[in-house]
Amino acid sequence: MEKLEAPAGLIARDALAVVDGGCLYYNGYPTPLMDLREGEKQLVSMGAYICIFPDKLYYNTQDLGDFGSMEASFHYEGQIEYIMCDSEGTEYPTPVFSAIEPAEPANGDLWVDTKNGVLCSYSQESAMWVSIDSVYTKLRFTTLGQLPAAFSKFDGVEIEGTAIPSLNGSKIIYAIGGGEEEQDFIVLVGEPAENRVDQAGTINIKRTVPDMDYVCQCHNRLWGCFYGNNGEENLNELYACTLGDFKNWNQFMGLSTDSWRASVGSDGVWTGAASYLGSPIFFKEDRIHSIGVSSVGAHQVGERVCSGVQKGSHKSLAVINETLFYKSGTGVCAYQGGFPQNISGALGDIRYFDAVACGLGSRYYISMRTADGEWNLFVYDCEKGIWMREDGLKADCFAAADDELYCISGQNMYAMLGSRGELEKKVDWLCESGLLACSEPDKKYINRLSLRVAMDEGSEMDVFIEYDSSGVWERAGRVHLVKTGTARLPLRLRRCDHIRLKLSGRGNMKLLSLTREECRG
Repeated sequence: MEKLEAPAGLIARDALAVVDGGCLYYNGYPTPLMDLREGEKQLVSMGAYICIFPDKLYYNTQDLGDFGSMEASFHYEGQIEYIMCDSEGTEYPTPVFSAIEPAEPANGDLWVDTKNGVLCSYSQESAMWVSIDSVYTKLRFTTLGQLPAAFSKFDGVEIEGTAIPSLNGSKIIYAIGGGEEEQDFIVLVGEPAENRVDQAGTINIKRTVPDMDYVCQCHNRLWGCFYGNNGEENLNELYACTLGDFKNWNQFMGLSTDSWRASVGSDGVWTGAASYLGSPIFFKEDRIHSIGVSSVGAHQVGERVCSGVQKGSHKSLAVINETLFYKSGTGVCAYQGGFPQNISGALGDIRYFDAVACGLGSRYYISMRTADGEWNLFVYDCEKGIWMREDGLKADCFAAADDELYCISGQNMYAMLGSRGELEKKVDWLCESGLLACSEPDKKYINRLSLRVAMDEGSEMDVFIEYDSSGVWERAGRVHLVKTGTARLPLRLRRCDHIRLKLSGRGNMKLLSLTREECRG
């Protein structure tokens, strides 16, 4: 067990990453991200990066100097130059502004047709003016390196305050440059205008990331969802960042790598998100929305009305052996792309809430509470189809790494399988069988059961039998080993229709076999 200060998030990569006390720790060492806001975090892995939501921060686990905010902003007041140029920032010669064609033009001369608002270049070969489809403007500032440090080429940004109205609004930065010894500049698309210099210009540039309820990674993109009011309007949307770039969520250039967003018609809040079989999947309590990822960028949103993730149980999503498990409003569900199947009938009719889960090997570990506030840690063996209750652990988050399951509960982090920290002492355990028929056709009946067990030194086990659903457990035998080994316990039964067995004890025990002897009446 490891003591933490104020844990808020956990993820397993090549090493464990944990948010504790407002700082991101990776592999046990603090990172430069040391001023995170209070509250629960979603940690999402994308390549070498760990992305932190809702703070919208990132950390490169391979390059320790690469970290910071996904968003960026730049406010500037001072001299701004506006110069017409091409998409790379190469400045055009001064064009002629007129409503009629200039007389006696030379090859390469520029003319702005003020009547139609079009920039044209003269082609001597064809002896005609050829329109330039996209007109770019270079904005040059007296800052030295601030812009290239905050923004990158092809960033999707919001711009306010420029002297040319067509340069304001949602824009793409087609080129950017500058440094400590030269002026900074950016290149934007805008309507042709005369080159000019504003001695007292003002500009605001922002690159933003949408607020999102849940985020997952799929196909080298981050995908997210949001339901609610963003301060301006009510939204019920799905988002995807630019391919390979989690900083850009507003890059729309008509390419397959563009950012993406879509409005959803189904009502209700989002309750979870996961990546499953190559598709991002988003949940509401009563339906599943899966996104068909397209190689050309035409992503499609599917909808299936069925049991979704229970509100408050978004941490219950886990993929084990190509099956997605999660906690719905009615029980634990297994989803394989069709309709989810409830697999928790063995847990009875008790309703559970606020589930937190993780998969390790072929086992699904899930911690959840009853309506009375009683916490339970259950384990589902996917290969055997058996449910087991371990204890009353309240898990805040899980992560699996290197064949170990890590759990944060309160201010403690546990290695559940004992690979780190102090090993747990002998624990008390109990298991109950279902109904075992003792009466067979042709007057056959079972008169003896024989259990063979392997137990550690000092372990002990008691065996109880319930006859014909009487509700009374009768003690039938006891095993106590003074040294590690195996033991056989024969049980003589009285005549009955059916029985149930209960084994309880302390210390390690493995049931090797259960055999029965039949007699004819």
